[in-house]
Amino acid sequence: MPALSSVPEHSFLASCKDSGAFTDCYTITVPGNLGLAEFIEAFYTTRLFKTERWLLAKILACPSSDNQVRDLAYSAANDFSAWRVEQRSDREILLAFGQTRSWLYVEPLSETLKNGETPATRLYFGSAVFPARTSGKFSFLFHALGGFHHIYSRCLLAAAAKRMQVIGH
Repeated sequence: MPALSSVPEHSFLASCKDSGAFTDCYTITVPGNLGLAEFIEAFYTTRLFKTERWLLAKILACPSSDNQVRDLAYSAANDFSAWRVEQRSDREILLAFGQTRSWLYVEPLSETLKNGETPATRLYFGSAVFPARTSGKFSFLFHALGGFHHIYSRCLLAAAAKRMQVIGH
């Protein structure tokens, strides 16, 4: 199961934190040399996230398809459902929607291999929420949903990791 982690220094998510946003970060390690494109595709096409995509289509009129996810994953698009790419590199992507950010990052662990060890990749998923109030304080609703968000984030990352292993990435 994914673990709560500190936000990596110098990451796109760290810059959100430095700007006053609430941030959280979860990690899980999976076998293999995996890239950001595979992670994006696996993450946003899990059954769990497809439920969120369905809700966004119904509530905000922001439909999306697996083909659009693939376009986002392989840099053929900068928009996906309600999100737009705010920053992107070879190893991380930061998507923006209103006051929230969604962040994915891959860290290859193959540089530290010893004889006989197989390559692995650490997958990161994080969120940032900027306060809507000029006071910098968050609303009651933000605090009320914190527990759900923690569980949901861990489930999303676990589902993506499992999907990556199942489809053979």
